Amino acid sequence: MSNHLSLLAATALLATAVGCTSPSNEDQTETVDSTETTTTAEARISQEPFGQLPEGDSVTLYTLTNPSGVKVGIINYGAIVTSIVVPDRNGEMGDVVLGFDNLEGYLIPPPYFGAVVGRYGNRIANGKFTLNGQTYTLAKNNGPNHLHGGNKGFDKVVWDAEPFEEGDDVGVRLSYTSPDGEEGYPGTLQVTVTYTLTPDNELEMHYDAETDKATPVNLTNHSYFNLSAGKSNDILGHELMINADRYTVVDATLIPTGEQRPVEGTPMDFTAPHAIGERIAQVEGGYDHNYVLNRTSGEGLQKAVRVVEPTSGRVMEVTTTQPGVQFYSGNFLDGTITGRGNASYIKHAGFCLETQHFPDSPNHPDFPSTVLNPGERYDETTVYRFSVQQAQ
Repeated sequence: MSNHLSLLAATALLATAVGCTSPSNEDQTETVDSTETTTTAEARISQEPFGQLPEGDSVTLYTLTNPSGVKVGIINYGAIVTSIVVPDRNGEMGDVVLGFDNLEGYLIPPPYFGAVVGRYGNRIANGKFTLNGQTYTLAKNNGPNHLHGGNKGFDKVVWDAEPFEEGDDVGVRLSYTSPDGEEGYPGTLQVTVTYTLTPDNELEMHYDAETDKATPVNLTNHSYFNLSAGKSNDILGHELMINADRYTVVDATLIPTGEQRPVEGTPMDFTAPHAIGERIAQVEGGYDHNYVLNRTSGEGLQKAVRVVEPTSGRVMEVTTTQPGVQFYSGNFLDGTITGRGNASYIKHAGFCLETQHFPDSPNHPDFPSTVLNPGERYDETTVYRFSVQQAQ
């Protein structure tokens, strides 16, 4: 983990940059104002306007670039990752996350492209939980259940943003204060999400939160990945490995029953690499399940997932401090959403790997607790590392 410079130091490094554009706006010829923080001749941060919300708030796009030319786009609306541009085995750069060319695309209803979701990522049964003897009622925005923080979760607010650098690490720190009672949750929650791009082609996501009243917290990033960078319109050929011997069984509304079932001998088994599409027809509705990660004793980052796209050779490895990961195969995409470069996001156009605590944990005392108490600190980290695999 890097020790980041203060806002004052980062601000002092800001210098005017000419003609700076983001990966998501490469086709635009209009000149926009931008500023750039330069850490070395190659690692840098740029920022530029990314539109305005209907209520008048301005949104800014921050583009992080490392010495290898890997680029990550982040906006302060929803703490959204708009783009991750990485090379294939031939050195060709491509954007491996689904997204949009402009802010308007991110204002449509779910599916939460690239966003930080909270206060509670994933589902809470019947929009209710009981904490310290009091029952709290939340929005039912996913059938009978509460999903990803409610009608206006963390994915739909403007965060305060602070670009920073240290050496060849560049990043942006985003902060949001969720008031007591927001979307039905107790306590004022102060949240910080820090994105750091390293010289090793790693995107580190650190989540930090404090509260003044006991509250459930479960933060995650909801990026959709397609490591072919758009050369394949689905992800069924990606080869996936998940370091998990068990998964949480769900009911018809995708709420855990409480059972943690072994994956061995089932189409849920990714302990050895399998193509996502190899057995997906045997899984009703497709993959949308929380895997119980095989964590050794102790804390810290541990191996969770490895994904390979065979044609491009791109590899994505996920390490995390979290106990679970929700693997979602883009089952609800249906071609009605048009994304970057006029791409039609059909069913299975992207997959999500939402590192997290388990769904509906507030209603399952035997699951790892998601309750954050006053005086405690929510402190979780997930790292996406990108590399290439040569042809076999």
